[in-house]
Amino acid sequence: MKTQRTHVAGPDLASVAKLLADGTRAGFCLALLDGRAWTATELARHAGVAPSTATEHLHALVGGHLLAEERQGRHRYVRLAGPHVAELIESLAAIAPQRTPAPRSLSASGRRQALAHARTCYDHLAGTVGVAVTDAMLERKLLDLEHGIGLTGTGAAWLGELGVTVPTGTRRPSVRSCLDWTERRPHLAGAVGAALCRHAFDAGWITPVGTTRAVVVTPVGREALRRHLGLSDEVLSRK
Repeated sequence: MKTQRTHVAGPDLASVAKLLADGTRAGFCLALLDGRAWTATELARHAGVAPSTATEHLHALVGGHLLAEERQGRHRYVRLAGPHVAELIESLAAIAPQRTPAPRSLSASGRRQALAHARTCYDHLAGTVGVAVTDAMLERKLLDLEHGIGLTGTGAAWLGELGVTVPTGTRRPSVRSCLDWTERRPHLAGAVGAALCRHAFDAGWITPVGTTRAVVVTPVGREALRRHLGLSDEVLSRK
């Protein structure tokens, strides 16, 4: 007995899944979670593929609206198409099986631990520290879950006291949760998450670790996060 396949009107989810079903393309998207624009050559070197192979994959990702292309003179760069794509990639990474090959060196092991402790997820804070910040904001009623995660009046006032400016008039949600791929729990995303992360950089609370997505909480940041959110040194200091 033959079964007839029907095509129902609606989002073509399968086309997005097909783009991410390739390991090289998925790896490109994970690398671009650092929020920077990369060249095809840089991504090819990162993934260990030929430049021509990288270019072919990038054409597919740009055509599928997961990546956006930017040109500067003769140079072509790609970046994630927006925070909505970053949150999709991070959420999928959180439910994907974890491959944990033995690190080839102590430095590789250190990089992995640094990423798990604190990192940027596109433009907001993730990892152990990012989840701890979100938990503390919920405990202090700066966020609530009454109608999905949202910023309370107390939370808006708190941000104002810190000097955090949240852009308005954009299509981006003010607050949303993003499933953390290392903690397997939500961290704060959306316009508020991005503004808070930007403030943390500008105020010297966090600083990048090399050229990776990892960040480290500075002594100034540890004091500020203890004072404003009650976070402990045990959470804020990478072991």
